[in-house]
Formats: sequence, C-alpha cells, structure tokens
Amino acid sequence: MTKLVMNAHVDDEGHEEAGHPERPDRLTAAIAGVRDLHLDDDLSFVAPYMATRAELAQVHDGSYLDELGAFCYEGGGNIDEDTYATYDSWSIAQYAAGAGLAVIEELRHRDDAVGFIAARPPGHHALRDRAMGFCLLNNVAVAAAALTAQGERVAIVDWDVHHGNGTQAIFWNDPNVLYVSTHQWPLYPGSGGAREIGGVDALGRTVNIPLAPGATGDVLRRGFDDIAAPILDAFNPTWVLVSAGFDAHRADAIADLALSSGDFAHLASTVASFAPSSRMALFLEGGYDLAALRDSVAATLATLLGREYQSEASTNGGAGAELIQRAQSERDIALQLAYEVIAAEGDS
Repeated sequence: MTKLVMNAHVDDEGHEEAGHPERPDRLTAAIAGVRDLHLDDDLSFVAPYMATRAELAQVHDGSYLDELGAFCYEGGGNIDEDTYATYDSWSIAQYAAGAGLAVIEELRHRDDAVGFIAARPPGHHALRDRAMGFCLLNNVAVAAAALTAQGERVAIVDWDVHHGNGTQAIFWNDPNVLYVSTHQWPLYPGSGGAREIGGVDALGRTVNIPLAPGATGDVLRRGFDDIAAPILDAFNPTWVLVSAGFDAHRADAIADLALSSGDFAHLASTVASFAPSSRMALFLEGGYDLAALRDSVAATLATLLGREYQSEASTNGGAGAELIQRAQSERDIALQLAYEVIAAEGDS
C-alpha cells in the first residue's frame, strides 16, 4: 500500500496578521485532513530544515533574500496590500521551503510513497525578486530547481484557483520544467492566459488552462484531458510536483470556481498517472475555507494512497466549457506564431 511522507510540524504561529485569510488555522485544517485518514504506520515524518541561501538563490535574487530578511528582522509589516511579514516570517518561510526539500530527499529512498508538504506561507506567487499574493518564497520552485540541477525533468501542476505567476516566470525559459496551471480567469494576479507558452528555449513548456467563474469539475477535467494530458505524456517527467491549492472549492469565498473535494481527488488521480513511483509531492498552496480545506486534503490524499474516504461527489454542469476550446485554439496559434518568428530570424 502506498505510504505518505510529510514534513514534521513547522511552528508557524509567528507568521500571522489579525484578520488575514492566510493564517495558522489553515495548516491545522490541512493536518486534520491527513489525520482523518488514520494512516498509522503508513504515515512517516521527516524533519524540515531551513533552506540554505544557495538553495533559495536558485530561484530568488540574492538582493531580494537580503531585503526580505532585513524587513522581517526590523519587525515586518505590510509588503503590499495582500502580503505581510512579521519578525518571525523569514525563518518560517525558510523552513517552509526546506520542508519540501526534506520530503523530496526522503522520497528518493522510497518506492511506494507520496509526499505532502504541509507548510506555510504558500509560495507560487513569489517572484525571483518580490513577494506577493500571500507568498514570500516560492517553495515548489525551490524544490523543482534542486531536482533539475540533478538532471531531473520536472512537471509542476498548479491547481490553485489563482494562477501561479511566480512559478511560471521563474521557469519561463527552462526546458527541463513543464508548468501546467488550471485557474479561474479573470482573477488575481492577472496572468495565466492560454497564449502564455514559455520562452524561446522552452516553447510549449508553459500550459495555462483558464476556467470561467462557476466552472465545475467536468469543465476542469475536459481542459486537463484535452490540453494538458498530451503535453505531460510527451514531456515524460521524472518528477511531478503539485501546487495544491484548494481555494477552487465551491465553499471558498476567495474566488468563484465550483469544485468539490471529489473533483480534487479525481484531478489528483489523473496527475498521478504521469508520475513515476515515489516521485510525486504535493505542496500546500491556497485554501481558506477551513472545512473545505480539510475535506479536500483528505479526499486528495486518500485517492493517491488507495484509502477509503467518503468525499463529496464530483461536480458537473458549470459554466465555461467553450473557454476550453478557445484556450486550445489560442495556445495553438501562439505556438505557430512563435515558431514562425524563430524560423524567420534564423533565415535573416
């Protein structure tokens, strides 16, 4: 039976701002979802560590790391209208990034496990040189960069309701990373159009599947099966990392998609089919309705581990099926134009 590898608890109580939706209770809810599966001896923990400067500098500018650390040590405050930091946030963020690295290192020695990184703050909005969207350090990007440095081909699947602009930007021109995102459109941060396809050295390695407000699981499944699945299959990743945000749940007030915990479970099963054994890890991103977050974590992990769990039914009949066909068309046109430009420049 497949086992679960998690990071041991990271004390995140020092990263909190009164009234902010990105709060310690989120981590408590996610861990409760794991406990609901009663895994006993099939659950193991690895000690997280503070990611080193060298590990972080693979995806973040050194000057940004210095500025963020100094900002926190001076007491923190509001970085922008959405994102805050406290005195303790710098060390907590380093542990969150290191938690992913520790879990992946443990998975290297397993042949029957899935990883889950339950740490905060989340990371997929963090750019090389800037915090934004509740995110300070890009946890999944740190892990992906560590893997590609060792010759791995990494697929990052991001099913958070918001587009992971930071992850996309960091790997925009990296042919060894395939970035796939399903997200509500339009919505913060404003990126994630189907025409965004990657840089000149990585054309096609960015795959965006915008979803209309009110989209249900059947729409998401169609988008993933029609657009992402063939690309993932051709890429043939040696690792699959998931930016597992659960704020696309219909109960989450931060956005307007209409997914259920059963939809996340179905998507997780599909994504897992592209991952070699013990080469899949999920990183907690968004999810702000605590009951929905708990249920979605439990449903997702139960599917990956082959456990019984009574999740919500998958959803059907929502808006936006026509947007999937449009996204495929826009992507195809963008790729064709890009290749024509490259060919023309080569002839000149």
